[in-house]
Amino acid sequence: MEREPLVYINGELVPKSQAKISVFDHGFLYGDGVFESVLVTSGVAFKLKEHIDRLYDSAKVLCLEIPMSKEEMIKTVADVVRANGFKDAYIRLIVTRGVGDLGLDPRKCQKPTIIIIVDKIKLYDEGALSKGLTAVISSVRRDRVDATTHEVKSMNYLNNILAKLEANAVGADEAIMLDDRGFVSEGTADNIFIVKDGVIYTPPRTCGILLGITRARVMKLAEELGYKVVEKDITPAEVLTADEVFLTGTAAGVVPVTKIAGRVVGDGKPGPITRKLMERFSKLLGDPSEGVKIL
Repeated sequence: MEREPLVYINGELVPKSQAKISVFDHGFLYGDGVFESVLVTSGVAFKLKEHIDRLYDSAKVLCLEIPMSKEEMIKTVADVVRANGFKDAYIRLIVTRGVGDLGLDPRKCQKPTIIIIVDKIKLYDEGALSKGLTAVISSVRRDRVDATTHEVKSMNYLNNILAKLEANAVGADEAIMLDDRGFVSEGTADNIFIVKDGVIYTPPRTCGILLGITRARVMKLAEELGYKVVEKDITPAEVLTADEVFLTGTAAGVVPVTKIAGRVVGDGKPGPITRKLMERFSKLLGDPSEGVKIL
C-alpha cells in the first residue's frame, strides 16, 4: 500500500487526508490567489525556476506579497518533494491571499496561505495521446487582457471550466477558446500550436493566453530542430485547415489534436512535426540542465 502523500501548509507537513485550510481563506471564498504546476521526472523538477518566476510575477499583478524569497520557495518545494520521496510527480504550488472575513477586501487578510501538493496527475489516457485528441471550438470567450487576464495564473478558472463543460457535453477531449475578437487563444489547460506548410504558428500573448513554460521550451526546441516558429493571430478557419495541431502544457507535454469541431486535422493522425516534437521534448524531461535536480 502506497504511503499517503504529505501536503505542505504554512510550514507544516500533513497527510493528504488531513490537509485543511480555513473556510475564511480568500483563496476559497473568492479565488484570490495564484498557483503553479511543476512536473518532476526522474527527480528533476522541470523548469522549476521559471515556474517560480511566473508565480511571483502573477502575485505582483495581484498585489499579493509572498512571504519568502524565490530562493526560499525553491528550497521549500524541493524539501516537500524529498519528504514525499517521489522521483516522478506533479507539484501544485498555491499562494492565496490568506484568511480574512466574509468581505472581499484584501486588507482584511493578514498573512498569505502557502500550500504545496506533491501527487500524481493524468489528464489523458495513452490511447488518446497516441491517436490524438478531439476538440471543439468553444462559445466561451477568453477573458480580456484588461479583465481577469490569463497572463496571471490565478485561482480563478471559471472561464476554463465553462469551456471544458462544453467539451464534456459533446464527448470531446478539449475545448479551443477564442479571444474577444474571435481569434484563437488557447485550450482550457494548454497552449495551442498549428502547423501549415512546414511552419509552426501559435497565438501571441495579446490573445489572452498564459505564457506557458512548456510552450516557451517547445518553441525553442522547434527552432533548434530547424523549424520556423511564428507568433501571430490565428483564425478558427486556419485551425480547421491546418496540416497539424498540437497542444502543450505542464502535465500533458506535447499532445496532438486530430479532430476539431467534427473536422479531421490533416490525415487524421498525429503529424510528423508533432511526433518529432513529442519525442524530443520527452527526452528533455529528467535532464538536470532543464530544471532543478531534487532527488
